[in-house]
This record gives sequence, structure tokens and C-alpha cells, in this order.
Amino acid sequence: MDLNSANTAIVITDPQNDVLQTDGLTWELVGPAIQANKVVENLERLMTGGKEKGYRLFISPHYYFPTDDLWKFGGSIENMMHEIKMFTRAGQLNLDGFAGSGADWLAQLAPAINDTATVVSSPHKIYGPASNDMVLQLRKNNISKVILGGMLANLCVESHMRDFIEQGFEVGVVTDAVAAPNHPAWGDGNLSASINYKFIANAVYTTDEALAAMT
Repeated sequence: MDLNSANTAIVITDPQNDVLQTDGLTWELVGPAIQANKVVENLERLMTGGKEKGYRLFISPHYYFPTDDLWKFGGSIENMMHEIKMFTRAGQLNLDGFAGSGADWLAQLAPAINDTATVVSSPHKIYGPASNDMVLQLRKNNISKVILGGMLANLCVESHMRDFIEQGFEVGVVTDAVAAPNHPAWGDGNLSASINYKFIANAVYTTDEALAAMT
């Protein structure tokens, strides 16, 4: 990929406490991969380093509102997220209890996100951006190439990658800025994601490689 700040953006999925904080709801499953990849440190480096080079930052968050608990069916991980109240907010127009909650940004990453230049899309509801306005936000900013990182590697990150590819974007995934569950029965999501990135993405980077490629 030929990266430049005029048409390339950094997109981060779910930089939130429930999947990144040591006392988050999913730490038992994802914590080892986060620590092994130094995901938090690399996400911070990717976001701040990219912005210093003039690259726009886009965030695709995951929120659930009380009305989402009325859904009648879901997949295995989807149902689990509802059951454990993952990414829960008081309401779409209500920020009561949001600060410091599982749905809030990880404190270490918040300074890179909470500025007037960062675009925070509406929430995706399952895994990919088909249910939010991320593609619209990218198109309206003349973005045709995406550097992708975040959580979870085999779910939201991979789903965003696949959808962006189908929508005609070039996508590079930063493999040490993602992590996935290693489930005792279902398998290693990190391995699954790593294989699929290599098959599908236009480029696969480390954080160092991505920053070096940003001209």
C-alpha cells in the first residue's frame, strides 16, 4: 500500500475498557494476547504517531443500549456480550454512568481520541461497520485507504476489514495492535485472525512498519 495522509486514515475498533482494561469483562480470555502483543502500547503509538504525521483518526465503538436487550436472537459471542452486559450504556442519548465504565475509552488511549479532529462513528452493533456510519464518514473525508487496528482481532477487526474490502477500500491491518480471545473450547481467535488477514488484507503491518510506511 502507498500510504499518504491525503487519502489514508487510521481506524480503530472498540478501544474500550471492557476489552482492554485488566479488570474488564473479557480480560480472562483476551488479556494474555493483549500483553503478549503489547496491544495497548501499540495502539497508543499507532494513534499518536499517525496523528503526528497528519493522518486522521476514526473510531468505531461498540455500544449496547437498553432496547438492544430486547433482541430475540443472536450468535454465541453476541449473546454472551448481552448476558455479561458488555459495552452497556444507559441509553443512546444518556451518558449517565458512562465515564469509567466498560463502554468508556481506555484511559491510556483517551487523550488520542478526545480531540476535535477525531471522528467517532455511531456504534456498530454486531461486529462490522454495516450497522454504523463509518463508511459514510470515511467517504465524506475522501478516504480510500485504511490502517486498521483495535479489538477483537477475529471479530470486529476482521469484520471491519472484510466490509471495507468489499466497499472498495484498501486495508492494511496492524497485527500487534489487535488481540482476540483464546477460548478453551472454540479455539484461538488470534491464529484465525492472523491467517485471514494474510489472505484478505492489502497489507499486513507491525506498528513499527505501519508508522514507517506513513509518509
